[in-house]
Amino acid sequence: MTPISDEITLPDEALGVEHRGPSKSSPLFSLGGLRGAVADTLTSTAGFIRERMAGEYEVDEFGFDPHFTDSVWFPAVRQVYEKWFRVEVTGIENLPREGGALLVANHAGTIPIDAVITSLAVRDNHPEGRFLRVLAADMAFDTPGISEVARRIGATLACNSDADRLLRAGELTAVWPEGYKGIGKLYKDRYKLQRFGRGGFVTTALRNAAPIIPVSIVGSEEIYPMLADLKPLAKILGLPYFPVTPLFPWLGPLGMVPLPSKWHIHFGRPIETGSYDEASADDPMVVFDLTDHVREEIQQTLFRMLSRRGSVYFG
Repeated sequence: MTPISDEITLPDEALGVEHRGPSKSSPLFSLGGLRGAVADTLTSTAGFIRERMAGEYEVDEFGFDPHFTDSVWFPAVRQVYEKWFRVEVTGIENLPREGGALLVANHAGTIPIDAVITSLAVRDNHPEGRFLRVLAADMAFDTPGISEVARRIGATLACNSDADRLLRAGELTAVWPEGYKGIGKLYKDRYKLQRFGRGGFVTTALRNAAPIIPVSIVGSEEIYPMLADLKPLAKILGLPYFPVTPLFPWLGPLGMVPLPSKWHIHFGRPIETGSYDEASADDPMVVFDLTDHVREEIQQTLFRMLSRRGSVYFG
């Protein structure tokens, strides 16, 4: 096992890498900040409509629409990213400038907002401005409205065939292998990684000789602190869980507003898979060892980040 490096630092220390998202209180709490956020979003949407009418845009085989993503989706998300969660990014130099790589991250937050925030972190901080292609759960594509948006912003089904096609095309591809066990865990279990499935993501990386990038996210656990899970109600509604938080369901729709926790996303050093032979992808021991290696890398990095963390909401 490769030991975790001592590169994770507090926001007010020298990070040694380029990062964005200075530590400050959220300007969305002020009327001016809210006004500015709405104005920026409307301006970008108006520009999108003008360009769309000219018909100069492309959509790939998965339904990904870069024009929509850059002109409508990201400008709206960026207001939350910068002014609500004040996202800080480190380790961006560990992402390849070109070619495929599989990013593997911890999953949390009751609602999978972490995938959206991580996608924008890559787009805004990568020196080449690369897009992140997210492998999402079936439910995202079974839900009316959400399915179309998910496809347009670059998400696709979390299955081996789609992951293979993305990596072969040289895309930065991301997976959250904890699945519902991660985002649906109770607050008392925050930052304790759940089981990483059967290691399907490792098999995919091995078959495509793609480096695995461990991604550690701090801040996502506190946006909806889940105190209980009403399993009988979840079963009736056909949901994997029904969360009870300090604000939901007590405050109704208002309880669905995420708390403004301070986020820190760290992209770890690549775990290379190119040295393995073709048979390794079908070897259970190799897959298990690599899966455990990636999981432990993320877990130990999370512990290190948490030990140097300031205030959860005012850091």
